Amino acid sequence: MLERIRVVLVGTSHPGNIGGAARAMKNMGLSRLVLVAPEDFPSSDAVARASGATDILDAAQVVETLEDALVGCTLVVGTSARDRRIPWPMLDPRECGVASCEQAAAGGEVALVFGREYAGLTNEELQRCQYHVHIPSDPDFSSLNLAAAVQVLSYEVRMAWLAAQQLPTKVAKLETTAMLNTQLATADELESFYGHLERALVAIGFLDPEKPRHLMSRLRRLYGRSDLSKLEMNILRGILTETEKAARGEHHKRGETDV
Repeated sequence: MLERIRVVLVGTSHPGNIGGAARAMKNMGLSRLVLVAPEDFPSSDAVARASGATDILDAAQVVETLEDALVGCTLVVGTSARDRRIPWPMLDPRECGVASCEQAAAGGEVALVFGREYAGLTNEELQRCQYHVHIPSDPDFSSLNLAAAVQVLSYEVRMAWLAAQQLPTKVAKLETTAMLNTQLATADELESFYGHLERALVAIGFLDPEKPRHLMSRLRRLYGRSDLSKLEMNILRGILTETEKAARGEHHKRGETDV
């Protein structure tokens, strides 16, 4: 799907921005870059800013006109930071990501078009786009670097693609004890824990073994529906051990003996 979405940069003057855009694309899984009449490309500055995304630069298509860049496209979205005299269908970045993925999933070709660093896209170029997309930046400082704008829209495409593929949008942080954290405590480990818990509650005077009042049954139900992992079990057992030590220390202070 993502291979049907191309990023089109029109009249880019700074080659470093081309490299930055390539890096942003590769971060988000996009690979097709089309350059319309770039002022300086190929360039070592572009390679340096690409930070490893040189495969995208090497495969970039260079054309003379926007019309050449849009051949075969069924959806064209142009970025615009300014109000235009002629009202035009608008998308926000999130809507742009969803629309791009839906069109690509249906077999269409999509172009995300970005203008010049100093002036953006001309009115004539914008009229070749079915939709305009505006990144709602702070109006007091609204000018975005070209590569940053590519990053924003590429990110929204990525998020829409992940949703369409029913893939997670966040990755759980791995701990050094990740294996213990993913393995559930076994039935025998739970029984050992319940015995330890009962002893600790008696030691601190919270549970009267002569009048238990179903306390342990309720605690079993509580922990039983928690799907305790081995790591969590170890933590709880450590807490109980320290609780018992503290209880014994308090008894000794009062001159009591354990029976």
